[in-house]
Amino acid sequence: MNAPHIPAPAGARQALYDDMHPHNLTPLWESLHQLVPPQPASPCVPAIWRYDEARPFLMRSGEIITAEEAVRRVLILENPGLRGQSAVTQSLYAGLQLILPGEVAPSHRHAQSALRFIIEGSGAFTAVNGERSTMHPGDFILTPSWTWHDHGNEAPGPVVWLDGLDIPTVRFLDAGFAENGSAAQQQVLRSEGSNFARYGANMAPLAHDPLASPHGMSSPLFSYPYERSREALERLLRDAPIDPWDGVKLRYVNPATGGWTMPTIGAFMQMLPAGFAGKPYRQTDGAVFSVVEGHGHAIIERSERDGSTRQWRLDFGPRDHFVVPSWHTLRLHASDTAVLFSFSDRPIHSALGLLREQRLEG
Repeated sequence: MNAPHIPAPAGARQALYDDMHPHNLTPLWESLHQLVPPQPASPCVPAIWRYDEARPFLMRSGEIITAEEAVRRVLILENPGLRGQSAVTQSLYAGLQLILPGEVAPSHRHAQSALRFIIEGSGAFTAVNGERSTMHPGDFILTPSWTWHDHGNEAPGPVVWLDGLDIPTVRFLDAGFAENGSAAQQQVLRSEGSNFARYGANMAPLAHDPLASPHGMSSPLFSYPYERSREALERLLRDAPIDPWDGVKLRYVNPATGGWTMPTIGAFMQMLPAGFAGKPYRQTDGAVFSVVEGHGHAIIERSERDGSTRQWRLDFGPRDHFVVPSWHTLRLHASDTAVLFSFSDRPIHSALGLLREQRLEG
């Protein structure tokens, strides 16, 4: 038989906590439900950044600080639930970067992986490991971990792009390194399009060894042109079944391996036909969306601990950005044909066996 439970004297628990605190010990039972919740309970909240509201601040920043002085002139898209943390989700960073005509954002490299998605303007470039890629709206451009990169604008107008990085993930792992280049711009070693010729036609150099690649575990392609991505989506929208949750959605791939373009960030492009009313779904990877074309709205819901449901409606148009945190139910609606770029930390969830996804009816 179990011995009868004898209640502890009043104040005994707190006395225990106070006595062991100097020894860096704390009781698990006081925080167990927060540490091991029944389902994800992200502090992040859904949010939208409308481009017509953000752009004036970008242009004002261009008047008060140069790209060289700032190193990267960026306005961070900071999640309202994570203010002060420079994060759009707990694992991802997002920001809008501006480069003006004649400017150079100086060369550096860092452990963090980065993507660029071009929002406004054409003719600027990013250089990665000795090869330049000219920027056009809708292009998806990579900066793999620990690769030298700089940006320049030889066009007559401003160019703006979305930056997406795994800064919070690298910070959590205490694995951040960075190094500035010896010159503002790195030496161009190959003509533009060289890597696209090697890897962009469903082919690869015979001697390519992914394990010895200077791009690490990331794609050897630096630029994925929008015109090719859109052409594929439009063809599938016309000729293939429409997914009731996503419309037509494709993920960008590493052509050398068939895997993710970067080991910590997955990127996607989708097209929603006019009048699309998507079914609800939720997933453990939080996602950032950039609207390329069209108008619509996102309905986002979260189950609260008291059993209630909280709902957000985010109306979006071209160049707007919004975030859907982990395990928030999303329904996408399009009033006219819409194209959405998105990125998430799905590769991490997949690699660690943590990815969960629910396709719901409703």
